[in-house]
Amino acid sequence: MDLLNETKYIMKKYNISAAKKFGQNFLIEDEIVNEIIASSNITKEDLVIEIGPGLGTLTKELLEKAGKVIAIEIDKRMLDILEDRFKLYDNFQIINDDVLKVDLKQVIEQNQIKHAKVVANLPYYITTPIIMKLLEDKIDLKSITVMVQKEVADRLVTEPGTGDSGAITYGIRYYTEPQRVIEVPSNAFLPAPEVNSTVIKLDVLEKPPVEVKDEKLLFKIIKVAFMQKRKTLLNGLSNSNLFGSKEEIEKILLELGFDLRIRGEKLTLGDFTRIANYISMK
Repeated sequence: MDLLNETKYIMKKYNISAAKKFGQNFLIEDEIVNEIIASSNITKEDLVIEIGPGLGTLTKELLEKAGKVIAIEIDKRMLDILEDRFKLYDNFQIINDDVLKVDLKQVIEQNQIKHAKVVANLPYYITTPIIMKLLEDKIDLKSITVMVQKEVADRLVTEPGTGDSGAITYGIRYYTEPQRVIEVPSNAFLPAPEVNSTVIKLDVLEKPPVEVKDEKLLFKIIKVAFMQKRKTLLNGLSNSNLFGSKEEIEKILLELGFDLRIRGEKLTLGDFTRIANYISMK
């Protein structure tokens, strides 16, 4: 049975439909599932955390590859389906909760498996908070393979300082090496969303590519620079009243060799790091 008919069968069997409030869209293309599984490089040495398994489309394939799969599902309606489908697997566990409230460090520590990886078809409305939680909490992960809205994926995988970059772009590059896996058209889902999607993989770095004295300060500067994208970096930083007067900011930028007309979106991660390190020494 192909994935489309299997999905329809499960939905009919359990009298269930996709819930808009949880951003549910069920994947129905076998090729896309295969690409996600292949790109995530799952082995029996891996603990896989699957966020939002839904009907268990990815779960089924992950259970065959991984040492253990922990599915975090907020929708209580899905619990009986998942437990029923995978009751014969001894390497399956469900946590019924909002992933943003789950202590993933503790979850990983309790399961003494060599590597932890995240695989997920993320709800569009909460993509960024989930990814940044996984990274900023410094959870011991090897990689994050996720399906996200194409527009978001463009910001996540682009080079900092290019047209598609946003504040999150710098966070992604600070913590990971991102790559685009496959584009996914809207008709690969049931129901079809209004936008296309992209599968991306984030290989988590052992250490950041830059040496920064104050990590929180670095990301505060980046956030402020992107809050007013049309303004110059000088005006953006000085208007925030967080880093000194306009004259002080101007002096810093000139001493570091920046054009005072430059906008934050044109800076590299290294550029922002130089500014942060300079300010932290004041």
